[in-house]
Amino acid sequence: MNSTGNTILVTGSTSGIGLGLALRLHKAGNTIIIAGRRKALLDKIVSEHPGIESVLLDVCDPHSIQRTSEALAVSHPNLNVLINNAGIMQWEDLTEPKNLSTAEAIVTTNLLGTIRMVYAFIPQLIKQPSATIINVSSALAFVPLPATPTYSATKAAVHSFTQSLRVQLEASPVEVIELAPPGVRTTLLGQENDEHAMPLDEFLDEIFELFEISPTPQELIVERAKPLRFAEASGSHNEILNMLAGYKPPAE
Repeated sequence: MNSTGNTILVTGSTSGIGLGLALRLHKAGNTIIIAGRRKALLDKIVSEHPGIESVLLDVCDPHSIQRTSEALAVSHPNLNVLINNAGIMQWEDLTEPKNLSTAEAIVTTNLLGTIRMVYAFIPQLIKQPSATIINVSSALAFVPLPATPTYSATKAAVHSFTQSLRVQLEASPVEVIELAPPGVRTTLLGQENDEHAMPLDEFLDEIFELFEISPTPQELIVERAKPLRFAEASGSHNEILNMLAGYKPPAE
């Protein structure tokens, strides 16, 4: 992926990793379109960062995705990078039937949202001389956090989907990249002050060092995420899984 001169759509970009990526990519000389469901928050970010654009988008709604893809094909025909970052993460007790609706919402957002975005935007991306799809998975795609089973499962599915997408687009101008973060200090699951999570700026610094590698690695894995990413190969999967099993939701 070229580091500058792109037109980039970032979903889930009103906070956390998505907003961090958007701001740094904008500073690097790219046209950035942030996307989210809350217009007031989008407007606030745009007003604070002149040059950034926004679009209302709900990745849980296939009609919203289709409308957005059709509108951007007209307003931004040079759009050549899609970053599928939108996602939700919730604690789940699988013995409680009431949590099924939570699980279904996670699947709709994290997995179906990513798949629907890819289907909607490939027709535009494939027309570009050079284009990129970045799907954000998680280190938990490789060793699950048992207290967040559906989140971990959706990220494993995003990893698998991204591999297949890369193979299918191999002969096209579209490169496919997976970004698999470790725990990062964001509002996701209330990790803002979690001393075990990676500071957001440190995470972004390392990711942008990886962006500078040519060609861009197919998987963007920071050092903190490598123990989980390569747990199966190193033989440490069960050890790490048992460690993560001790990580419990905070008492209400």
